[in-house]
Amino acid sequence: MDRRTLLQSLAAAGLAGTGLAAAAPVHAQAESRPLVRPKRLEPGMTVALIAPAGASNNKQQVLHAIDVLKSLGYRVKEGKHLYRRTQYLAGTDLERAEDINWAFADPEVDAVFTLHGGYGTMRTLPYLDYGMIRANPKVIIGYSDITGLLLALYARSGLVCFHGPCATSTFSEYTLAEYKKVVAEPMAPVEIGSPPAREYPEGQAERVDRIMTFSPGKARGRLVGGNLSLVSPLVGTPYLPDFEGAILFLEDVNEAFYRLDRMLTHLLLAGLLDKVAGIVMGKFTKIPEEGNSFNLEEIIEQLLVPLGIPVVRGPMIGHVHDKTTVPLGAMAELDADAGTLTLLEPAVL
Repeated sequence: MDRRTLLQSLAAAGLAGTGLAAAAPVHAQAESRPLVRPKRLEPGMTVALIAPAGASNNKQQVLHAIDVLKSLGYRVKEGKHLYRRTQYLAGTDLERAEDINWAFADPEVDAVFTLHGGYGTMRTLPYLDYGMIRANPKVIIGYSDITGLLLALYARSGLVCFHGPCATSTFSEYTLAEYKKVVAEPMAPVEIGSPPAREYPEGQAERVDRIMTFSPGKARGRLVGGNLSLVSPLVGTPYLPDFEGAILFLEDVNEAFYRLDRMLTHLLLAGLLDKVAGIVMGKFTKIPEEGNSFNLEEIIEQLLVPLGIPVVRGPMIGHVHDKTTVPLGAMAELDADAGTLTLLEPAVL
């Protein structure tokens, strides 16, 4: 039995009895899908809590996440494998895929929250039922490793997905306000990701949350992107959306400058950056200290500025306390001169 036949057999066995047919591993190029928007989230709705990537640290962490979701006014249904652990993964690939498929197929579930990132969403992608998911559009939200899942769902189902707080995230005042205006109380046009307004006494000014313009101009396009460490390895797979005319947003954490350089160079050499209309570099945090190295500003100047498109750095996207929610697939405008990113249409119905 060859590897493909074995994987198909395992997938069918792993999801037997769930009422869902396992999708066979996909190796063809991704096809463009018409966009589908999920319903907005309102108090009283039911959300599924799943762990499609890393395992939970402990049960208390899961219980805290459930209380966070309840505090937002939602009822919570737990994924069957929410508490599972297989080494660094939250259960086997098939178990995690089963929970993703279940969350979209269950008619009682209105939206899908991910517990946290870690690692593992890419391993579930061949086993998702993209046709069923497209037929049951729901808000799904998370960031970090969840980027892999969001990109695949957008690419193969046409579903607008949300790069934003996980259930274990701290919903600061800023984070909650940004989440609501995108997912719960949608407004358009509306700025997202602009740094929090803060007042400083004489002789002081904002040091960290600043917008820096590298290339001026305006660009309009559909938002695509997320965590750079997940965008880069999806190149060449059927799980990466079309970059043509898109506004690409990127963020990352714990990555050395040379690794950021390598991943951006990969996107450049693959010809993907030649397709985009504009680039938003969000937050790149906890970068390890290095000696002889380019810094991120120099990397942007060397690799992105020559593209001749609007490029900014600094919007509140990524591994930060105050984070925005970015809808993959929604039409937006990047004004690099003003340092703003504006949604031009609601991301939910």
